[in-house]
Amino acid sequence: MGLSQLERSAIERARNTGNSALAVPLTDEICKYLVAVIVRDRGHGDRFPGLPSDVPEFFSAAALLQSPEVPGDFFSLLSELAEIERDTVTYFSCLAALHKGRLKYHRILQCQPLPTVEQVGPRGLVQYGTLPTPALAALLFWRKWLYDLDNRAAQETGYLFEPLIAAAVGGEPFSAKKSPVKRAADRTKGRQVDCIKGRRAYEIKMRVTIAASGQGRWAEEMEFPDDARASGYTPVLLVFDGTPNEKLTSLRRAFEVNGGEAHIGTEAWEHLDAVAGPTMATFIERYVREPIQAILTEASDDGQLPEITLTLTKEALAVAVGGQTWEVRREVRAECSGEVEE
Repeated sequence: MGLSQLERSAIERARNTGNSALAVPLTDEICKYLVAVIVRDRGHGDRFPGLPSDVPEFFSAAALLQSPEVPGDFFSLLSELAEIERDTVTYFSCLAALHKGRLKYHRILQCQPLPTVEQVGPRGLVQYGTLPTPALAALLFWRKWLYDLDNRAAQETGYLFEPLIAAAVGGEPFSAKKSPVKRAADRTKGRQVDCIKGRRAYEIKMRVTIAASGQGRWAEEMEFPDDARASGYTPVLLVFDGTPNEKLTSLRRAFEVNGGEAHIGTEAWEHLDAVAGPTMATFIERYVREPIQAILTEASDDGQLPEITLTLTKEALAVAVGGQTWEVRREVRAECSGEVEE
């Protein structure tokens, strides 16, 4: 049957890098590598004897640093795979989005500029005199630079997480302008929705914290289930971190009062498995849940952290932590000069 025009459009959207100067184009070679990964993930190697079985693991430095040679034509390979499992195109789109995010962040690490004296200088007042001034100046630069890198990681993850979950669910995210969910208080205004599938409107969160995020923003979140119900949709809350707190309890109650559902912690992952289908359930488990769970399992909660050494030169960033070393070659790029919002 081949790929439909709708599927080809979805593939091209997945390959599109947008307007970011740091984004890495997904060439045919990269895309063929991703197809080889999917073939291995789904156990279809016997159907594709021409594809290498030893391509680098997706979560590896090798996958970021080079494009493995994979024979064949990309669209032909993906079309053949889609004949076996139709959800393969969605799987590819999600894997491509994740790979683009990883490639982009690797470039950020390569060229994120150091902060300026004007940015860090005033921050030293709260510590001035507690250690020699040259050491304090160095600490301020390191601290701000790592903060910038962390902020950019948060930004890039934010762009990825909810759309990946929406695609796995089989739904679609909507901006406020195009959303069919209108505000109950003003039906002329739409509101952004993380995912709509059929008559279900999803609010997707990694976690809900007790941190004060501004009363206006919290009020917006509490109004979502009422807005969804008034627009004819069943509100569904997915929160993947089940750590209990007052705000999470209040948000869950708001969804349930409005005839909705709330899936928290393990229940959220189980809900995804149930609605995603076997193909996309594999993607969620392998590329979202397992990596996050692995990090959480290793995270220290006893107040102790392993020794870390960071070395930054014009040529490279070198990190040694917990007996492991890691290095990123540095570059000077004009497109890296933009600042991160604080």
